[in-house]
Amino acid sequence: MSKIEKQAITKRYQKIALFGYIGLLILMPTWLLGLSPREGYSTGFVIGLYIVPLLLALKGIIQDKPYTYAWANFIVIIYFLHGFTSLWVAQNEMIFVLLELLFASCMFIGCTYYARYRGQELGLKIRKLKEELAEEKAAFEEKE
Repeated sequence: MSKIEKQAITKRYQKIALFGYIGLLILMPTWLLGLSPREGYSTGFVIGLYIVPLLLALKGIIQDKPYTYAWANFIVIIYFLHGFTSLWVAQNEMIFVLLELLFASCMFIGCTYYARYRGQELGLKIRKLKEELAEEKAAFEEKE
């Protein structure tokens, strides 16, 4: 596979990740604050739980940092949990639930593969624990 083809694949995954990210960023406040506000939940609670986590990754996503795309998957777990729980509990809001799961899935898949391929393009790699332990052992043995 040529370098240009790899870059095209990387861009495709970035677009998928951004589709999911922007979709969640628009859907969650629209749904939970505008179209179907939750009884007993304050606006601050909804913003803090469903909007702020997405905003934590905004700077890194704008700056196109593969590491941010990678750890953003920890954030998207919140939306999977909410979506799958809502499938059971909020059956009258099924369209919003399915949209949330669609956007969360797109973000998860896009972020995962974008971080992987973009990291490879930049020459970033996660060192294996086995290699690190061997280096530490060698350094320790040299001191003795």
